[in-house]
Amino acid sequence: MRQDSLILYHGSKSGIIGEIKPISREYCDYGSGFYMGTEKQQPLTLICNYPEAKLYTMELELAGLKVLSLDVNIEWALAIAFFRGKMKNFKDSPLYNKYSILFSGYDVIDGYIANDRMFVVLDRFFGGEITDSALTNSLSALKLGKQYAAITEKACKNIKILDENRLSEKEREKLIILSEDNRQKGIELADRICRDHRREGLFFDEIMRSEQF
Repeated sequence: MRQDSLILYHGSKSGIIGEIKPISREYCDYGSGFYMGTEKQQPLTLICNYPEAKLYTMELELAGLKVLSLDVNIEWALAIAFFRGKMKNFKDSPLYNKYSILFSGYDVIDGYIANDRMFVVLDRFFGGEITDSALTNSLSALKLGKQYAAITEKACKNIKILDENRLSEKEREKLIILSEDNRQKGIELADRICRDHRREGLFFDEIMRSEQF
């Protein structure tokens, strides 16, 4: 492996056909793109319900690509809010305008994965149930893997498939149980954090109306 390349993993519901392209669904963590993760387990739990699911081992060459790296903090959470359409009710606000131009010109965005447990906490933050203080405290409590989103054709041409593995029915059954277990742990974590930090910090709508971010 070259020094400027990474070994990553991608889960597909039915396998990759043709060239790799940045055409995932629109409302993903970092927008439409081709997503790969640093941990095998994360893509596996996303595709385990599909009989034709396949796991790919891939190499991403970073040479010549413009990469934006996001730390796991409130800025990361707000980026996900933007790409998942959670900011659409705050168009023309300073924060919305900031995020609408922040990601232009990049080929790859890398940041942490909102996994099964973290997704529950993020959803409660976006829904106004917990504050940014509760959210950031939960970030430190979870071990999140990283993901790389190739968001341009140029980036996708730098991806090479190294291995393809179709999941067996037994493997999928185990992963379905694991995915549900992770989600339940996320619910329990969010409940505890809500209790411990209910009077600290700002709610999502307060942040969107604030000019301090």
